[in-house]
Amino acid sequence: MEASLEVVNVPFAIALLAWIIIDILKRRGHENDSDNDDVKGKTRGYLRVFNVVTVVFSIIIFVLNLGFGFYIYWNYGIVPTKSVCLAITWFLASLVLIYWMNRGFSELKPRPPLVLILWWVFSFGSVLFSVLVYVVRLLGFRELPYRLPEPNIVDVISLPLLVLFCCRCCCRRLSHGELERPLLLRKENDDDSSFNNASIWSQLTFQWLNPLFEKGRIEKLELHHVPSVPESETADNASLLLEESIRKQKTKSTSLPKAITGTVWKSLAINAVFAGLNTIASYIGPFLISNFVNFLTQKDDSSSYQYGLVLAFIFFFSKTVESLTQRLWYFGAHRIGIRVRAALTVLIYKKSLSTKFVGPSNGKVINLINVDAERIGDFCWYIHGVWLLPIQVFLALVILYWNLGAAPSVAAVFATILVMVSNTPLANRQERLHSKIMDAKDSRIKVTSETLKSMRVLKLHSWEPTFLNKLLQLRETERNWLKKYLYTCSAVAFLFWASPTLVSVITFGVCILLETPLTSGTVLSALATFRILQEPIYNLPELISMIAQTKVSFDRIQEFVGEEDQRKFITSSGPKESGVAVEIEAGEYAWDSSSQSLKNPTIKITEKMKIMKGYKIAICGSVGSGKSSLLCSILGEIPRISGAVIKVYGKKAYVPQRPWVQTATIRENILFGKDMDDAFYESVLEACALNQDIEMWDNKDMSVIGERGMNLSGGQKQRIQLARAVYSDSDIYILDDPFSAVDAHTGTHLFKKCLKGLLSEKTVIYATHQLEFLDAADLVLVMKDGLVVQSGKYEELIADSDGELVRQMNAHRKSLDQMNPPQDDDSLIAKPCQISQIEVIEEKYGDPLCFGKLFERSQEEETETGRVKWSVYSTFVTAAYKGALVPVVLLCQVLFQGLQIGSNYWIAWATEENHKVSREQLIGIFVMLSGGSSIFILGRAVLLATIAIETAQRLFLGMITSVFRAPISFFDSTPSSRILNRSSTDQSTLDTDIPYRLAGLAFALIQLLSIIILMSHVAWQIFLLFIAILGISFWYQTYYITTARELARMVGSRKAPILHHFSESITGAGTIRCFNQEDRFIEKNLSLIDDYSRVAFHNSGTMEWLCVRINFLFNFVFFLVLIILVSLPRSTIDPSLAGLAATYGLNLNVLQAWVIWNLCNVENKMISVERVLQFTNIASEAPLVIEDHRPKPEWPTEGTIELENLQVQYKPTLPVVLKGITCTFPGEMKIGVVGRTGSGKSTLIQALFRVVEPSGGRIIIDGVDISTIGLQDLRSRLGIIPQDPTLFQGTIRTNLDPLQQHTDQEIWEVLHKCRLADIVRQDQRLLDAPVAEDGENWSVGQRQLVCLARVLLKKRRILVLDEATASIDTATDNVIQETIREETSKCTVITVAHRIPTVIDNDLVLVLDKGKILEYDKPGNLLEDSCSSFSKLVAEFLRSSSKSSNNNVHHR
Repeated sequence: MEASLEVVNVPFAIALLAWIIIDILKRRGHENDSDNDDVKGKTRGYLRVFNVVTVVFSIIIFVLNLGFGFYIYWNYGIVPTKSVCLAITWFLASLVLIYWMNRGFSELKPRPPLVLILWWVFSFGSVLFSVLVYVVRLLGFRELPYRLPEPNIVDVISLPLLVLFCCRCCCRRLSHGELERPLLLRKENDDDSSFNNASIWSQLTFQWLNPLFEKGRIEKLELHHVPSVPESETADNASLLLEESIRKQKTKSTSLPKAITGTVWKSLAINAVFAGLNTIASYIGPFLISNFVNFLTQKDDSSSYQYGLVLAFIFFFSKTVESLTQRLWYFGAHRIGIRVRAALTVLIYKKSLSTKFVGPSNGKVINLINVDAERIGDFCWYIHGVWLLPIQVFLALVILYWNLGAAPSVAAVFATILVMVSNTPLANRQERLHSKIMDAKDSRIKVTSETLKSMRVLKLHSWEPTFLNKLLQLRETERNWLKKYLYTCSAVAFLFWASPTLVSVITFGVCILLETPLTSGTVLSALATFRILQEPIYNLPELISMIAQTKVSFDRIQEFVGEEDQRKFITSSGPKESGVAVEIEAGEYAWDSSSQSLKNPTIKITEKMKIMKGYKIAICGSVGSGKSSLLCSILGEIPRISGAVIKVYGKKAYVPQRPWVQTATIRENILFGKDMDDAFYESVLEACALNQDIEMWDNKDMSVIGERGMNLSGGQKQRIQLARAVYSDSDIYILDDPFSAVDAHTGTHLFKKCLKGLLSEKTVIYATHQLEFLDAADLVLVMKDGLVVQSGKYEELIADSDGELVRQMNAHRKSLDQMNPPQDDDSLIAKPCQISQIEVIEEKYGDPLCFGKLFERSQEEETETGRVKWSVYSTFVTAAYKGALVPVVLLCQVLFQGLQIGSNYWIAWATEENHKVSREQLIGIFVMLSGGSSIFILGRAVLLATIAIETAQRLFLGMITSVFRAPISFFDSTPSSRILNRSSTDQSTLDTDIPYRLAGLAFALIQLLSIIILMSHVAWQIFLLFIAILGISFWYQTYYITTARELARMVGSRKAPILHHFSESITGAGTIRCFNQEDRFIEKNLSLIDDYSRVAFHNSGTMEWLCVRINFLFNFVFFLVLIILVSLPRSTIDPSLAGLAATYGLNLNVLQAWVIWNLCNVENKMISVERVLQFTNIASEAPLVIEDHRPKPEWPTEGTIELENLQVQYKPTLPVVLKGITCTFPGEMKIGVVGRTGSGKSTLIQALFRVVEPSGGRIIIDGVDISTIGLQDLRSRLGIIPQDPTLFQGTIRTNLDPLQQHTDQEIWEVLHKCRLADIVRQDQRLLDAPVAEDGENWSVGQRQLVCLARVLLKKRRILVLDEATASIDTATDNVIQETIREETSKCTVITVAHRIPTVIDNDLVLVLDKGKILEYDKPGNLLEDSCSSFSKLVAEFLRSSSKSSNNNVHHR
């Protein structure tokens, strides 16, 4: 056989020599040395090093063979042909390699010549074969039939070097173009820093991450430093595959798990191979440990060490294979998880965007992405456990049978099954409790989300303590479930750690009963097997629990995605009929498709209507008459119960009644996906009266709008979304009450410049309460109770004296008559002082509130940098019981570890032949030691759960209390998604993860130290080895952590933009659909998911990079330990102790990786604590109550408000907004506050409620300086109806009386006064009728009436109406104004209004301009002076309203 191998060497030698000669001849005359030098100059550094190392190793093998040949010849006088042939061939191989490098090939073709590759592969195969043959013969498994080649010392030494040669074969090929680019100009994310382009060796050892680590070491990592994810992991690719897989399913009901499996089955199969190899390799150690212990026991000092060395090498090889396959398995699972998460997130997003009518609640969607999609992604880790479990149990059974025989191994299996069975009910309980926790968390997040959105209203009403208590009650429910869950986890943890003890006691008990011979080798092999069995025993309930949890998550997503798609209600746009823009068919529509609404539809269209191209259609009617619902029926946003589909021909644009703007620049909001056309853009800004606002902002139209437009006034939001619609250049415009949030003059400007100007050729359908805008319409639709009661031209309808329109016009006229202008309009305009009136009125001032806050802040989330501070750790560890239980838990772990090692040593020592120990003693002491260790484990688990519950609760309370006490400016500048992210994801990590991670690190360190002490006790030299290896490990860890820490922080911060985009898209889904912008929003979502995926991908990769290196180090240490044990004389070591050390050493690499992994993971997870603690230190508002300065219970008695030199600025760096205002609002008077946008009206109200504290001056109410009393004492004594009507999810009763201070009778009284009683009675549940999230099931006008009822119920001395009736028709407004007059006759009422009639009958009018008082007098006095600013405002309003009023008079 050896002769045949030597014969094969000859052709290889000839082939190598021939390759050099042929290449020299081929290249002669075609040399260009300068070119080659140029190419060499561009060689990549790492490739050159690799090539040089390969040459050096090749020469080493040549020298070894030559030296061995000389040694044989010198000692035995024989010429060894094998060594000579090998030396010649390796010399030629080295020559080919050097020649290939020097000719510059290695840069153009990194893969060496084929002849060289074949030689390396052949050499590796033949040497490996001979080594394996020797091992088989040495272990005495089987006598081989033929005389096969035996390895010499050179073969054994060259085997690891040949492995490197085989890896060298795998280097990829470079294109010539890549080389011609200078290295410095390469993109950061290119080539070897990218996973896509990595060689097999690089992927195996995670070398492709090296450039990222280098970058992270030099500077703080930013998103752009992180390379993109592989194509297969991109959200676009993953979602397309999932959708295709869903489409392929022929069945009616789609199975989401089946669809996901269909998309990732190839990756799962590759992962399964790694998982299988890992399992087999992990059992080789326990299988061979008895051979090793027997070797140590039986050897004498003169015996050969070869057998021991071979065993040591097999241990090392199997541990290395185990480590590498585990790393590849875990990383593969992470990759699949990233792909699945991305696909599901896109699926949920697309569904959220397409769901009509009742869209999903934000809280639910946040949990679907944050928890459910996340869990399904994590399940990819567990999926192989299903089939690995029986294989692991089978392999353990084989080893036990080999060592102990049939009966003990069967007993061990029964014991294992017993533990598994006892674990199953606990796992079921875990799953049930987990479901309960999720439901409780859903409820809490939903309420948190709603509360954060309405925080301004809550603070103005001083309701935030009540809502905080509501939230804390929900958290308490969640905490109760969490407590049960964590204590159940303690029982599971106890079973996990006690299971090897229980199984070993039963197995050895059976052995002693049956008098099965036991040796220390068989005992230690069995113990090692039990320890490996521990994992499947533990994994079974966790696996069952994970399967159940994943099923719950699948069901939740399936239910959400599978809900009946409402696209059947979409408006049709069939073949265009000439001149027709919209064709409205007779039909019935209802928001709620339940049987009750089928009887009472929201909208009933009784006759067919055709709206011609270019027509202006006005829709009017009282509050709740169905105007918005009619517009929604045209848009296809309301379910159709009966009738034909409404046909819309052409592109649509929509302006909703409740403004929806994105968190983006003003320009991006207006362009809304369209290309920039400068001239048209400028004309749109002019038409929408936005120029003056934009001029006031630092960044002009590149200023960024805050979340939900928080830093814009209502009018600015309305005008921006109108500009968005106008710029879209659509065919049909649907405007829902576009003039309600702007003052009279701006409304007129918008009507003239937009509707009559830019949109003069377009079809416009607009709902409005401003009846002065009706006469310009080609067709007016008058609505009442969901029916179109009148339709026709304005002149025709006004002629019908009994019609609904005339009734509303009379109310409108009545409000105009209140003004009693001193002279008619013409004479007003004729006055000289009126020449510049238009210019004065056209003037706009950007709200200083906006220009201050808009936009100097960045939308990027602030994150900490560098190490997580020790203060974070100390705060966390001492949060529960001041850290008193921590030492007790650590002591339990130390005692457990000591007793466990003691019990294992006892049984190994006592079974040796020379120790005469009775059977009763043997098993009795073993049971005592094992039982004692189990008791300490139980104590540890219970105490840890107690600490975890208390710590999580304390940190939650700190954060939520701090957030609720934060000033309004915090909510204006912080997107709610950031708070929600901390409240959901980070809090979940705190609840169930971090305490166990931190404890796991401490426990693993104690275990590692105990093993080091045990091994050092056997041979002191081992201690020095460990010191060196631990030093290297910690160097690796510190090198790794700088990059990993920033990646972990990015994982946290890149999640918030996805949630924010989701939240924003759901709110504006109707608008997005109408503008056909779904694709653009989906594209943005894909981009945000990819940003998150690339960070998560590289974050998991860095962890594996570290583990590969640390595992190898500790495998190498274990190898050296075994060699030391083999080398030491028999007399110096105790075989039982040495065997025990080797047994524990089998776990060394796993344990060490666990320590380092936990060390890094703890820091990464502690970022969640850091993020929560960030929000526990928010600067808070003034105290709610100041005990020494509490006002009297009846305060305020008169309601007199004195402003003394009041100055307000939002930040010290920003301009002053209110500039020294001094005036007195007398008690029991009605004061109207008017002024242009940005004049300081809203700021004055905010100062009164101390939403913003004065920078100078003071406000005195009935002799009390409001800055000296607590906020709750102040705000609870004032009443306000804010500009944006806010309702909360709940019932009508909880919305009107959240503090539950009033009787039903009082509530019904105010409902009657606010004209709401009839609406409430329509639902048989009356006051307990449900109110949807944000009050979506009520019209905006009805919501404002509810807000009015809320304030009237409180009966406050001072009442502030902030544009309170902007969304109410004139008739209802007149009734409401009358109600307010009656109900507040003894109150001070401050009204901030856009509508002049609202303030015309007030006792006093305050006119503000640029933060100063322009005029302050009785309205009659101000109107007498035709040059006064108030006169100009009235004149403008009259001029815009006169035409419709005159028409009304004329027709009467």
